[in-house]
Amino acid sequence: MRQIILDTETTGLEWKKGNRVVEIGCVELLERRPSGRNFHRYLKPDCDFEPGAQEVTGLTLEFLADKPAFEEVVDEFLEYIDGAELIIHNAAFDLGFLDNELSRAGSHYGRMLDRTTVVDTLLLARERYPGQRNSLDALCKRLGVDNSHRQLHGALLDAQILADVYIALTSGQEEIGFAEVQAAVARPVAVAAFVPVTGQRPRIEALPDEAAAHQRRLETLRKKAGRAVWDVAVEAPPVAEPVPA
Repeated sequence: MRQIILDTETTGLEWKKGNRVVEIGCVELLERRPSGRNFHRYLKPDCDFEPGAQEVTGLTLEFLADKPAFEEVVDEFLEYIDGAELIIHNAAFDLGFLDNELSRAGSHYGRMLDRTTVVDTLLLARERYPGQRNSLDALCKRLGVDNSHRQLHGALLDAQILADVYIALTSGQEEIGFAEVQAAVARPVAVAAFVPVTGQRPRIEALPDEAAAHQRRLETLRKKAGRAVWDVAVEAPPVAEPVPA
């Protein structure tokens, strides 16, 4: 699965008031792991920043003066995201701005949803944590994601942080290696002759430090996903050993 974590920075809060995108940051995930193939561009707007917007991003018109316009990077950007699933926090905001940029570049570019599907992590968080604050900073604190280096809003930095938040927010069997186990089971293997097992089965006890490490891992999974698959196994009734005839 190819997913793109996407974030933008803009000159203001509403594209309908003439505000523009000034930064696009994307992080590519392949099978939920960063591939290292990211996309990051600063863009030159044809408008000024709204009051307060520069303080949030740290960007200035002087810094952006020699950067390309959106029209100059649109083809490269669309080639990068085409066919991927986009992961965006508060997707309506970013999609509104990007659709506006696409329309300004040319009607033949269409809309973002013509090219990709979108998962909104804000909606995921509201479903999982109803009635709580679900900003990116709040989710970092709740899910144990380090964002201490986030002094200003930056599209690529926020996309990298959102990637960690998304993995933690949707953690499940993929995190503990079940995907690899299932893939291994699906591979063809040589068939050995069946040899009946006789005598008493060996019983292996975990060492104290191994048991403690296992419990710490379970607590991490419970914190992120609500419960661990071992909780279900413990709740299930024991299976009786067959009695020899």
